[in-house]
Amino acid sequence: MEIFRGLSPEAPSAGPPTAVAIGNFDGVHRGHRAVIDAARRAASAQGLRFSVMTFEPHPREVFQPDAPPFRLTPEALKARKMAGLGVEALFVLPFGPDLSSLSPEAFAETVLMRRIGARHVVVGADFRFGAKRAGDVSALRVLGERFGFTVEIVEKIGDPSGVAPELSSSAARTALQDGRPVDAARILGDWHRIEGVVELGDQRGRELGYPTANLPLNGVLHPAYGVYAVKVDVLDGAHQGVYDAVASLGLRPTFEKTVANFESFLFDFSGDLYGAGLSVSLVAFLRPELKFNDIQALIDQMDQDSLDARKILAAVEAPWI
Repeated sequence: MEIFRGLSPEAPSAGPPTAVAIGNFDGVHRGHRAVIDAARRAASAQGLRFSVMTFEPHPREVFQPDAPPFRLTPEALKARKMAGLGVEALFVLPFGPDLSSLSPEAFAETVLMRRIGARHVVVGADFRFGAKRAGDVSALRVLGERFGFTVEIVEKIGDPSGVAPELSSSAARTALQDGRPVDAARILGDWHRIEGVVELGDQRGRELGYPTANLPLNGVLHPAYGVYAVKVDVLDGAHQGVYDAVASLGLRPTFEKTVANFESFLFDFSGDLYGAGLSVSLVAFLRPELKFNDIQALIDQMDQDSLDARKILAAVEAPWI
């Protein structure tokens, strides 16, 4: 998959005419995939390149900079998910004053026609664009006739699992913050993942007999604090592979920490993961955070958590199928 960044039509050549799905696509959930799949079908039928356009940073991060972290898929993870869906070109537009000040007409001409060579545009029914969100799907159709691209509107999809009224990023966030990773997976069509590079922690886990891989939680949604059964993908380095694990997410009240931490203990693993890229899938919520009166009580509970996680992971099935 090729990735193109930038707004200017004078940026490096974006290549051939394209069918493009447009949206923020945070989470790349099953509703988003309906929009993306429509672009795939149009690309195949019309001999166009299959592409997606998204925006970084997320507009909410620009307009509400002090809001708590909410992102399900930071840029790198979103790109990996798009590549996994077979997207041929990903256009990442910088969301800021230059883009947000464009009129709907200027967006259609400068971005869609000149920057990416759009011939078929696919959006969700609630898509808005242009300065002050002045453009809607009806305006997009009119502008498409003027600038030479067709427009396809994909209606919102109901959630067949019954977890939420509709498939949405908000519903997935709520499920995760409620400690319901299986329900989130039914919305997302995949386990929710937290990704990052392993950092040096305080090494307290090693002292307890549970050496852990620590990932930062910078800028991403904080699911419910507690202990999880997880799958850990080691993305690079000498230990690349997939491992069952148990993970703790939260403030570690026994040690009176004030900054949230996410650490995973990989079962049947021995090695150094510092600096390695990890992708950790939340499979099951085992219990909330607890404060223990002594270290042995904590170790006993960690032993039980590990047994519970092993049992769950040995029998787990994809809940979205």
